[in-house]
Amino acid sequence: MLNLLKIIFQAGEATAKYPFAPFPVAPDFRGKPELNAEQCIACGTCTVACPPNALTMATDTKEGTRTWLLDLGRCIFCGRCEEVCPTRAIFLTQEFELAVASKSDFLQKATFRLAACTCCNQYFAPEKEVRYAMDLLEQSGLPMGQEQRAQLMTCPDCKRKHTFSRDETSLQTRMKAPL
Repeated sequence: MLNLLKIIFQAGEATAKYPFAPFPVAPDFRGKPELNAEQCIACGTCTVACPPNALTMATDTKEGTRTWLLDLGRCIFCGRCEEVCPTRAIFLTQEFELAVASKSDFLQKATFRLAACTCCNQYFAPEKEVRYAMDLLEQSGLPMGQEQRAQLMTCPDCKRKHTFSRDETSLQTRMKAPL
């Protein structure tokens, strides 16, 4: 009997003390996704890459907001959202205990403001995304003057109208020119 107790003490503990002590996980463990809303530009690439559609975005052009929503009840913890995020705003944590009292506790939400077009005042893109594009262009060495900034703050419809009217004017001047 003493020999058996001696062997047991030398072997150590065979089980984890899990609910009473934190369970150790591997460094590359894929747990619950977490969003850093300060870093997010609301581009929507994570929503496109999400296989189970756990991530969604809804744009309200009347209110000028874009709402990002994560449903942890649908998430399969694949990590695609983390891979495609250009600003590393979404990342997988090592948290795996997701027991909740209500389904609504599974939802995580963030709201972002949209930028208004300088011509027609319609909301067209997230403000953070437009600023991010301007910063990337400046870092690439392109000088960002007032004209370039105004062009980035213009909605696609107004850009098309402006391009069409400019092309039409140049076509009319070419037609009036003698051959």
